[in-house]
Amino acid sequence: MAESPPPVLAGFDPNAAIRMIVGFGHNGALGARYVGHGGDWVELALDYRTELVGDIASGVLASGPIVALMDMATSISVWIKRGAFQPQATLDLRIDYLRAAIPGRTVVGRGECYRLTRRVAFVRGQAHDGDPADPIAHVAATFMMTDAQ
Repeated sequence: MAESPPPVLAGFDPNAAIRMIVGFGHNGALGARYVGHGGDWVELALDYRTELVGDIASGVLASGPIVALMDMATSISVWIKRGAFQPQATLDLRIDYLRAAIPGRTVVGRGECYRLTRRVAFVRGQAHDGDPADPIAHVAATFMMTDAQ
């Protein structure tokens, strides 16, 4: 028997969630910021900073900040689709890098929750540095709801 998705709860504010998340820990150090959202997606931005560069000679951003940005974007897309900030655990986060980010440019990460069941959320996304048609990376993720009965 197929699981039915949980009821949508009103009142989740992605912009407020981003402000909370980026206020501490590694997310705070990254300085990701809210760009926009819809009913099942969110876009976050990571402005270029030399502290985030992995290869000083080339000026290319390290992969870690991009992974963290995409984990945050995909997680928040689930909360948007659920309509609430509720506990979840990352089961799988796969990032396929297509190219290096261009030095000096802001990286935009978009996460979209395209399927939600009672216990698992399925998410996809991409990161780009100005042109969504020329992505830096593609993302696929699954999250487990830790509060499901």
